[in-house]
Amino acid sequence: MSEGETIECRATRRGRTWVVSVPEHGVYGHGRTLEATRENTTQGLALAGVTADVIITPVTPELEKLRSAEDAYKAALTEAVAALALRRTTQGDIALATATSTRQVKLLLAEAKRTSPPADTTPVEEPQ
Repeated sequence: MSEGETIECRATRRGRTWVVSVPEHGVYGHGRTLEATRENTTQGLALAGVTADVIITPVTPELEKLRSAEDAYKAALTEAVAALALRRTTQGDIALATATSTRQVKLLLAEAKRTSPPADTTPVEEPQ
């Protein structure tokens, strides 16, 4: 693995310790805190000859439920912003109606513009 690469690890809780496995390199990491777990995993990878940034994602059923709720909220917010924009609602009113910032509204509209498929501009032939 070359310098500058990133390894993402999922940390699970075992008692009072976070535990990480990086099976592709035969490395395990652990620690009482997530930061200690990241450092321990980085050291283990270094002993295996791997230099990489380590990102630790804590995983518990409660955290997964929270991430799922956040994803659902983001999707609903994006849909609401797009629908209000189609009705020619001002960005300020969209921000007030969705309880978010005008900056966030602008970002969501810009993202929607980037990810939406281009409008079909192919001329339709009229039957004769």
